[in-house]
Amino acid sequence: MILAAGGDGTINEVVNGMVHSDVPLGILPAGTANVLATELGIGRNLEDAAASLHRCAEERIALGLLSTAGMSRHFLMMAGAGLDADIVFHLNQKIKNALGKVAYWLAGLQKFGRGLPEFTVETEGRSLRVSFALASRVRNYGGDLEIARSISLFDDHLELVLFEGAHSFAYAKYLLGVLVRRHHGMRGVTILDVTKASFSCPADSRVHLQVDGEYAGLLPATVEIVPNALTLLIPPEFRKRRRARAADPAWTTSPTH
Repeated sequence: MILAAGGDGTINEVVNGMVHSDVPLGILPAGTANVLATELGIGRNLEDAAASLHRCAEERIALGLLSTAGMSRHFLMMAGAGLDADIVFHLNQKIKNALGKVAYWLAGLQKFGRGLPEFTVETEGRSLRVSFALASRVRNYGGDLEIARSISLFDDHLELVLFEGAHSFAYAKYLLGVLVRRHHGMRGVTILDVTKASFSCPADSRVHLQVDGEYAGLLPATVEIVPNALTLLIPPEFRKRRRARAADPAWTTSPTH
């Protein structure tokens, strides 16, 4: 067994060294947002998480894979292109160390009132022009929000959430929709269940990428699912959610919005 004690970036580093291994990975939260720990219901206390490890069970899950011209990187939680990756790229590390998640909100507020570069997303015969694309394996985003609300770590696909708009003013509406959990039916938001998507780079601007909250370079890029890629230690409460989901008729199909 390998235990990763740290934040989501540390866990991502460990995961990329464990892909296709049969060795199980356990999570000990010790970072800024701890998205995966929150998703699994582990909490944010390292000692409590360690004390509960014996209750966890091994589950084989899929991973995402982000590929650019210069590198390929697996992700356990999410890959983003556009607005959120631009925030990660410009984040002041000293402010992050001092303020934690508040630093991301402050960096995001600095984008308000500015134009946003758009790029093209192509997937399953569709082509969409967007300024933010999130390919997610988890419902939790940043430890506080839910953007991809229909995905599970047990699924063999990505939930692709796409936001349109060349100006940041549109994101005031989108943020409100996310906060009240109504963005899935919002105009300008497209949500798809996919196994692969490509992001084309605009000729007149640079568009940034992030993987599991860490900077990952520039477009163009592709994201795809890698089935049966990692053994993860899952708490029993999260496994119960899987059984409840399987028993709910509303979850028996994968809707395309």
